[in-house]
Amino acid sequence: MISRYLNGSGAWRYGVAIACGGLLAASQTASAQEARIAMTVDTTLIHVGDPVTVRLSVDHPEGWVVEWPDSFEVAPFEVLRAGLATPVAAADGDGFHSKATLVVTSFELGELELPAITVPVTAPDGTTRGLVTDPFRIGVESVGLDESGDLRDIKGPLSLARSWWAALLWVLLALVLAGAVAYHLYRRRRRPEPESRTAVPRAPPRPFHELALEALRALEKSALLERGQVKEYHVRISEIIRRYIEGQFEVPALELTTGEVADGMRRAALGVPVTEAFRGFLERCDLVKFAKLRPAAEDSRELMGRARELVRTTSGAAP
Repeated sequence: MISRYLNGSGAWRYGVAIACGGLLAASQTASAQEARIAMTVDTTLIHVGDPVTVRLSVDHPEGWVVEWPDSFEVAPFEVLRAGLATPVAAADGDGFHSKATLVVTSFELGELELPAITVPVTAPDGTTRGLVTDPFRIGVESVGLDESGDLRDIKGPLSLARSWWAALLWVLLALVLAGAVAYHLYRRRRRPEPESRTAVPRAPPRPFHELALEALRALEKSALLERGQVKEYHVRISEIIRRYIEGQFEVPALELTTGEVADGMRRAALGVPVTEAFRGFLERCDLVKFAKLRPAAEDSRELMGRARELVRTTSGAAP
């Protein structure tokens, strides 16, 4: 049967079939050596400010190099921290695995899209190609919503028991106190000043940067981090910097949100670098205060260095 098939045009067709099979096998071998990227996300729904873990995995042949970006662009999300793992050999011995882990969050509400992430890889011959992940949608909800979704009835004003005698007694007591204060002031104005009294000069107010640096030193010497009180540590360091902003730049930072503080600093014409530096610092504190993020002790101590740098560079006290 085979000899008859090979006679005439059959031999030519059989040769073409063998050549095509060889090309298909070579193509499958080449594709097996191509680099591939995969992405996993640990959730599809978060509250505003909650962390989301994104894991990137690149499978590549031996000798290929994965060029992880210095900074990942994932707007409208923000990267809280990123970690890279050392490439490891695959269990079946076919290539290597390179992995990266991102922790991101968002302060915007709605159905947001985590954009596609491009990771360049370089082959041994010097050619570079970009591996691209698929976009991923994550819902971001507000904090503190009523899960039942029901609207509650408005309660009327509380009624107070009336006691006219008690009210009269309070009025009389107020009149007596007011008369005592008035008499004291009258006697004080009529009292002659002693001739030997000399005016004591009032000490000049201390600069705001000195007060802030002193408060930071006291916080650093405290044992909050050793006792695991990470949230209390970030609340106090945020309050110190907000008090410094309020005194140094006359922006009421203690009663405003971080975004409102940044808006006030922009209206005060403090410049974009200064405004964004303080905004990034306060947002990092907010993640611990409101989003339940628990950084390591080393990260908290590094935050203390950033606080000192902000005070010194914006007060003219930097060496």
